[in-house]
Amino acid sequence: MQKAAIQSLFARLQAANPQPRSELEYRNAFELLVAVVLSAQATDVSVNKATPALFAAAPTPQTMAALGEDGIAPHIRTIGLYRTKAKHLAALGRLLVEQHGGLVPNRREALEALPGVGRKTANVVLNVAFGQATLAVDTHIFRVANRLGLARGKTPLEVESKLMKVVPSAYLRDAHHWLILHGRYVCKARKPECWRCDLTDLCAHQPKTRMPSA
Repeated sequence: MQKAAIQSLFARLQAANPQPRSELEYRNAFELLVAVVLSAQATDVSVNKATPALFAAAPTPQTMAALGEDGIAPHIRTIGLYRTKAKHLAALGRLLVEQHGGLVPNRREALEALPGVGRKTANVVLNVAFGQATLAVDTHIFRVANRLGLARGKTPLEVESKLMKVVPSAYLRDAHHWLILHGRYVCKARKPECWRCDLTDLCAHQPKTRMPSA
């Protein structure tokens, strides 16, 4: 995709949603980190249903560690892989207390050293909690970047690397949100809704899908 087209693409996304935000519900960096860990192979909707009770029981790393795996598990039972995630969250709380004074670190290496935190999770926390220009390539961004012809790649890391090079700096901080939301609600996995997409003329995907008949 040419630079002018990329500029137009993000200008349109910005015009439609000037202040995009994560759909996960959280009040601070710790709650965001926990929510993103829980969101792996789960929907934001399912995470948001579970976290209010979890955060009421364990609002800090100290209380999360004290709650422990067995105490965490009942709160997140409705989320996929909840046993593994409960184990990760208990250990995560403990390590935040022991190694970071109970604070969420703002460095990638430190975040990725925490249980249950991979590159994508670290990127979300760095972007949303600390305002860093990172791109968390989930299934939505991976799909949208390849379909549009914006940043084609065979792995999330390859797509992330290409996006970091082609997304104009003015849009980089919010690009992650725009692309996720576009993939979640318009450029859907099984059948993209091309008939209501603002980016159709810029998109390389063919054939374009038509509006279903009444």
